[in-house]
Amino acid sequence: MSQWYYADAQRERHGPVEADVLRDKFRRNELDLGSLVWREGMSQWQPLSAMAEELQLLVPAATGAGIDLRADYQAIEDGTAVAKASAAAPSPYAAPASATTGEAVVNGGEIVYAGFWKRVAAYFIDSLIVGIVGGVVAMVIGMVLGIGMAGVGGGSDAMGAGFIAIQLLTNLVSIGLAAAYYAGFHASSGKATLGKMAVGIKVVRSNGERITIARGIGRYFAAMLSGLILCIGYLMAAFTERKQSLHDMICDTLVVDKWAFTDHPEWQQRGLGTVTIVILSLFGVMVLVGLVALLAIIGIAASSFS
Repeated sequence: MSQWYYADAQRERHGPVEADVLRDKFRRNELDLGSLVWREGMSQWQPLSAMAEELQLLVPAATGAGIDLRADYQAIEDGTAVAKASAAAPSPYAAPASATTGEAVVNGGEIVYAGFWKRVAAYFIDSLIVGIVGGVVAMVIGMVLGIGMAGVGGGSDAMGAGFIAIQLLTNLVSIGLAAAYYAGFHASSGKATLGKMAVGIKVVRSNGERITIARGIGRYFAAMLSGLILCIGYLMAAFTERKQSLHDMICDTLVVDKWAFTDHPEWQQRGLGTVTIVILSLFGVMVLVGLVALLAIIGIAASSFS
């Protein structure tokens, strides 16, 4: 007997259940004709109305003859029925609205969300890239402006003010480059930065659509908020149901496996993967080396004052 999955009014997926359970929930008004259902063999989620005949959704009357709801189902199919508010709400299991994206619902509504450690590995790569590029650009700007200031001359006060201006400018340029990097890559066709591509994850809207540049920029600055509150916003990805950080919740985004919302959902990877493990190992080694170096410096400084 087929096992069914269904989405409730809060767009949460439930199942597997037997067909009798769906019929019972429908008769108790826990599900309506617009509720989404799926079983093995279906290419995508369908409204309950489309599966009415298969599920035999007949409400028994007192005479035992039953009330035939096929006219209601037909009205829904041809668009003449009045949809309930719950049926109009977008579902995270539905395919993207755009017909040009070439994306489909994942098999059985199963979406593999990117876990905390995969996101850490991706961020490690991205921070290295952004840090190196930003550092080089800042160095060039500082050298050019510093040489220019030295040529103009001026007192110590002027030099001090010029140094502060250079620092401010280089910081602003670094922030701008980082925002452009994250927003540009997240809004690209790959939906992922270089770090996310390496570990096999991507950023999408909650319905699987690609985010816009504007949303990507907003997400970058929202991520700053996640870091400012003692990184609690980042840690939320380890505990929330859909692995969302604070900035994901603010911007209505998800970080999912690269094969989610595609024609090949069965290729999604649930584990960390070899690349992620290697990156995390390198990150751990670098952190350990940094701690040892810091302790060595503290030891040398302490011995010099003894």
